[in-house]
Amino acid sequence: MCRSIKTLREPYTDNVTDADVRAAALQYVRKISGFRAPASHNAQAFDHAVATIAAATQELLEQLEVRGQAVTSRAAS
Repeated sequence: MCRSIKTLREPYTDNVTDADVRAAALQYVRKISGFRAPASHNAQAFDHAVATIAAATQELLEQLEVRGQAVTSRAAS
């Protein structure tokens, strides 16, 4: 689906920032909604979706185990 969204988990990415997570969430919402930028009457729903997906993504990355070992905490920038 979103082939250009980069993989954000180790060992593919050493240091994932909040900006990386948000960029992936934004790209996902753009793809799903079909809007690059929402109209003003949809902006709140669009922004809420990006924030929700970014939070879920961060939670997923923090809980993933790679080869039986817990993934280390991500650096926030």
